[in-house]
Amino acid sequence: MEIEKILKNLENRHAMMLDTENYSKFAVLLPLIEKTDGYHILFEVRAYNMRRQPGEICFPGGRIDPEDVDEQYTAIRETSEELGISKDNIHQLVPLDYMVNALGRIIYPFAGVIKNDEQIKPNESEVAEVFTVPLTYFQNMEPEIYKVNLLAQPEREFPFDLIIGGENYNWHKTHIDEYFYKYEDKVIWGLTARILHHFLDLIKFNK
Repeated sequence: MEIEKILKNLENRHAMMLDTENYSKFAVLLPLIEKTDGYHILFEVRAYNMRRQPGEICFPGGRIDPEDVDEQYTAIRETSEELGISKDNIHQLVPLDYMVNALGRIIYPFAGVIKNDEQIKPNESEVAEVFTVPLTYFQNMEPEIYKVNLLAQPEREFPFDLIIGGENYNWHKTHIDEYFYKYEDKVIWGLTARILHHFLDLIKFNK
């Protein structure tokens, strides 16, 4: 084996996340709408007959299809389909930081402006309702934050005899922070709240 030749062939490769081909990939849009009292953020309430997370609050978005040009295209396509608007009404998209979660998903969020919001006609099969919240409301409040502990749970056949410590191995303990934003009778939490919190941090430090 000529290791020098192998390394030479690899020196220009671009690193990517390990096992990324095994992750499901999604793109979402944090939609901004200009109103008389300033910009609002639009949210969806997921249809109550959906198999996953019925009735929860989210941003428009969905799985990246193989034929999609890129993640931004997916965010625009999904927003157009879910809100019943033309893609031409979605402007000024900017990328936010992407996220990898413990469920094997990579989420690519974007922020952008929706024009002609009076034309919005939500797809009833996916969206129960939409509502908006003034951006200033979120800028003037702090979310509630709670910790969710993540515990290692080896399967029954795990080969404890092959590791030092065996069944008493000191597994690394970690947690995730869950953010909760409350607006009137609505509760925004989970992935949507994490994206919202990240966006608020970005605009706070980029005035």
